[in-house]
Amino acid sequence: MARKPVLALVGRPNVGKSSLFNRFVGHRLAVTDEIPGTTRDRIQGESDWNGVEFHVIDTGGIEVYQPKGVRDTMPLAEGSADFVPQIRAQALLAIQDADVVVMVVDVRHGITAADEEIAEILRRSKRPVLVAANKTDEHNNKEAAFEFYALGLGEVIAISAIHELGIGDLLDLIIEEFKASPSASEEPDEENLHVAIVGRPNVGKSSTVNHLLGEERVIVSPIAGTTRDAIDTHIRYHGQEITLIDTAGIRKRGKIESGVEKYSVIRSLKALDRAHVALLLLDAVDGITEQDQHIGGYIQESKASAIIVVNKWDAVDKGVSSMNEFREEVAKKFDFLPYAPVLFVSAKTGQRIHTILETVVRVWEGRSVRIPTSELNTIIREALINHAPPPRGTKRLKLYYASQVAVEPPLFLFHVNDKNLVHFTYERYLENQIRLRYPFEGTPMRLSFRSREGNLEDPEL
Repeated sequence: MARKPVLALVGRPNVGKSSLFNRFVGHRLAVTDEIPGTTRDRIQGESDWNGVEFHVIDTGGIEVYQPKGVRDTMPLAEGSADFVPQIRAQALLAIQDADVVVMVVDVRHGITAADEEIAEILRRSKRPVLVAANKTDEHNNKEAAFEFYALGLGEVIAISAIHELGIGDLLDLIIEEFKASPSASEEPDEENLHVAIVGRPNVGKSSTVNHLLGEERVIVSPIAGTTRDAIDTHIRYHGQEITLIDTAGIRKRGKIESGVEKYSVIRSLKALDRAHVALLLLDAVDGITEQDQHIGGYIQESKASAIIVVNKWDAVDKGVSSMNEFREEVAKKFDFLPYAPVLFVSAKTGQRIHTILETVVRVWEGRSVRIPTSELNTIIREALINHAPPPRGTKRLKLYYASQVAVEPPLFLFHVNDKNLVHFTYERYLENQIRLRYPFEGTPMRLSFRSREGNLEDPEL
């Protein structure tokens, strides 16, 4: 699976990185429901420009320690001197995993000592760098941006994230750099089934992978991934080649103390981009946490199929209905992944570990199922008979024709009289009716609605 390129935004505090981040991803966050994985405290977002989709990472303000007597235009935050090694580590890790880096500076303050320190880090990284000279006023200080060529980095673009000045020019250059990146020419390995194992730290991801390898004992070759914390291992299961991608644990942003932990999220996102199926590991002892839900949101956005694996089930004091009660809790907390099967295992004892690969292969095969058009329209026709679309004002939704236009994951196109009449509850109803016949276990399903053009009256289903 090809991965999306990664753009990292770096710079000292208060230069406008968050405003630029919001400018890049804001148009992609127009959702009516607030679901886990799309909350305000995230450092990652999705964007696209001219048909190129990419991740945007906001690294937070990089504070650089100033020796006594050295004055900068912005004061150093209290206590920051104690964390200079961690701050540098955070910057280096983010830069290391990025395909392109944008250094954001404040054109009103000119080049500061902190800017020069960050520029030095970027020069050593050998990554493509663009400089966004932010807070530019188109009337009187656009030329001040040229000062930042003295940093010795890449192209300097005068922008105003707040007023949307120069954003298109910046994005054009970013896309050019993505296309020139060596990773853009990499041929993805489409033969193997790619499985990403994600979750919080210490839920048993590596133990689960090791147990799977120990059970099968048919390792073709262990290959270190392109990053330090994502390891690809190839195995064969009942004749099927599988690439297991073990990732670092994703902590909640507010709980992260180390730069290594903070930017493990980037590596996990890259793993999800390459994955056909994602295993979300939960800790049965700890129960379901908010961060588990956030990670589930990442899986949902990646369009990978999902399997929820409840690990450490051997350590739970169980009653007669313990498993059913936990399933109900999963259904409630992960209502945005209603199609994900739930497995209860123990990586420590090997209890039910064999069900993981069995389910993975079954889910992957389901991603490629294509429903014949005639049968799909029969399903939709029966759904309309059982529950007609509710009127919206004086208008009523009419469905003329449906077809499956893609697989992995499945995409269904509906021709209707007016797509604006489709309420999300009725869309969910149609999806559920399709899943009654074709479950697409573990796999997200996309429904697209196209308004009929012209004045010709097509027959309804």
